[in-house]
Amino acid sequence: MTAPHIINPAGLLDQALGDASPDLMRHLLSTVINSLLSADADAVCGAEYGAVSPERVNSRNGYRHRDLDTRVGTIDVAVPKLRQGTYFPDWLLERRKRAEAALVSVVATCYLLGVSTRRMDKLVQSLGITSLSRSQVSRMAVELDAQVAAFRTRPLDESGPFTFVAADALSMKVREQGRVVKAVVLVATGVNADGHREVLGVKVATSETKQAWNAFFADLVARGLS
Repeated sequence: MTAPHIINPAGLLDQALGDASPDLMRHLLSTVINSLLSADADAVCGAEYGAVSPERVNSRNGYRHRDLDTRVGTIDVAVPKLRQGTYFPDWLLERRKRAEAALVSVVATCYLLGVSTRRMDKLVQSLGITSLSRSQVSRMAVELDAQVAAFRTRPLDESGPFTFVAADALSMKVREQGRVVKAVVLVATGVNADGHREVLGVKVATSETKQAWNAFFADLVARGLS
């Protein structure tokens, strides 16, 4: 049955992903954060890493690793070093709570509705990063999209059999061709052979129908759910 009065399904999903699949959230957050750091450092240098450009004013010189504590565990952050001066990402290291909230929200939304350059661009703006080019933002979207797609289509027989499977639907509104329409998010979680809970699948449907549920479970079975 569709859960009533759901205002922010992406927020609920980020909690579900964090609780049931913390390794996934850490991996996706690490991908986004380190991609942002690399692109931001390139912007400070005036040119992308390894590129020959008359606009270059500095060069990269390796990384320094720092632990970043988040709600889904500690992430290894690779902060780029410069040959001249110091690169300090204050948007991440000084405003951690705001940055983490924005990052987790975008990762969950991308998992739910798909990765887009527009969503990544909104994330960059919300963090106060103003120096990235559209091509840099687009490449980050492509990288995150590959990570999300790999998880959403991963074989389930590798972590099964699942001793318990639960499914629910969340109501939400999405923008489609310039219009805001109602939709439902079908979510399945399971307890695997090791006793850990994980998100098995997520699918957006126009309505909660028998056909939508059948297609959703058929995909889970095809991926090895047992």
